[in-house]
Amino acid sequence: MNSTDTIGFVGIGAMGTPMAGNLAKAGYKLVVFDLDAARTAALAREHGVTVAASLADLGAQAQIIITMLPDGKAVRSALCGAQDSFKDCILERAAKGTRVIDMSSSSPMQTLELGALLEKRGFPCIDAPVSGGVKGAVNATLAIMAGGDVAIYEYVKPVLEKMGSALFHAGPLGAGHAIKALNNYVSAAGLAATCEALIAAEGFGIDPAVATDIINASSGMNNTTRNKVKQQMLNGAYAAGFATGLMAKDVRTALEVAKAMGGPSAYAEHTAGLWNAMEREEGFAIDHTAMHRYLAKQKK
Repeated sequence: MNSTDTIGFVGIGAMGTPMAGNLAKAGYKLVVFDLDAARTAALAREHGVTVAASLADLGAQAQIIITMLPDGKAVRSALCGAQDSFKDCILERAAKGTRVIDMSSSSPMQTLELGALLEKRGFPCIDAPVSGGVKGAVNATLAIMAGGDVAIYEYVKPVLEKMGSALFHAGPLGAGHAIKALNNYVSAAGLAATCEALIAAEGFGIDPAVATDIINASSGMNNTTRNKVKQQMLNGAYAAGFATGLMAKDVRTALEVAKAMGGPSAYAEHTAGLWNAMEREEGFAIDHTAMHRYLAKQKK
């Protein structure tokens, strides 16, 4: 990328704040926007970034656009405006050739539709969602999985390297969003299985902390047993920083991908049902590690 390129970063939330901060610390010229003006003001005070007056103002100043928003619908609305009007949106005043990087957790099917729309308008794009949570965002150790044209990926790779330590070009446009959702499905399924196993172990008289140590020394070891059980579940913290509603959304997206590809999806159906039920009964915002407490309440 050109050293003079300005990066427009949209979505200064729990993840976007440290990600944008790391770009600013790396010396990139940054213009940011978020509906929460307090967040952008705080980022400006800490890192000296420019706060755009509007989405269109941000698009007019940037040569690279990064979106870090809740879902694909929000991304499309921010980029293209209401009903793809290209009014009051990022790309309304953006120069042709402005590169778009969607780092949100979006539906890969929606990403394909968006990519086709942007291509007609002269805006090349890739998807580059992340894994690693707030801690990874703060430490710039995120896993970043990109989909799209290799040339675009290579152009923006120096930017991505300032936010993550494990970068992958996963395949064509939408591949990043697909593997992100599929990864989170595997994580969600493993977390639920871990919770069920620990509840059963405790019922048998096995200390769940000891059970965790045994699993971690055995073939059942996974991300939940290593990083969440003792740190978030057994102590009742339930504060890993990722909402149940977001996990449920990712599992639903993974199920969508599995069905669209014509592959088996029975376990994904079951996992989605479990996370949907927890979201419905416990609320969108409750931490996903509270699955342990949710399942424990169901013990007969």
